[in-house]
Amino acid sequence: MKSFAKLFLVAAMLASAFCASANTAEPAKAAQPDLAKGEASYGAVCAACHGADGNSGTPTFPKLAQQHPQYLVKQLQEFKSGKRANAIMMGFASALSEDDMRNISFWLASKAAKPGFAKDKEAVALGERIYRGGIADRQVPACAGCHSPNGAGIPAQYPRIGGQHAEYAASQLTALRDGVRKNSLQMNQIAAKLNDREIKALADYVAGLR
Repeated sequence: MKSFAKLFLVAAMLASAFCASANTAEPAKAAQPDLAKGEASYGAVCAACHGADGNSGTPTFPKLAQQHPQYLVKQLQEFKSGKRANAIMMGFASALSEDDMRNISFWLASKAAKPGFAKDKEAVALGERIYRGGIADRQVPACAGCHSPNGAGIPAQYPRIGGQHAEYAASQLTALRDGVRKNSLQMNQIAAKLNDREIKALADYVAGLR
């Protein structure tokens, strides 16, 4: 009986230790984003350039409304670290904590994006061909494969680009092509195969996607 009691005691101690170890190993859950704080931080830091609701009225500043929050957090982190080079954005992002970034990003994701429109009818046809079919002889994939047919993107993987200002989209494709923007190797490799006319056509077509 005594030996049985000892075995029972050892088993109970081992089970207790296993449970404690399992609980310790369980990853900590990220805090839920605070949308009220996100709105306040956005209004204080971002609204002047990106619009009160994330729909920038200035063609050179991107629309951020309805963007995937994971993508926005990543960009803010990389502006802060310098991986995505932009002196102005680095200054703003450096003042934000990880919680600030998450709160702002999820608040922006909750805002509806205002549709844009294409301006150059001749360019739109070329832009549509590239966006939907790529350029086979240069191994340029169809943009729709990652960014979806309507430009909505794929959450947590590829950003929303539909309705984005053509001027901003063209500037980013050019920066990616020329190696000025270096925080997306995949897009560096794709944009490197595009000429100025194709970039302009793609950007104009994307602006009208909805």
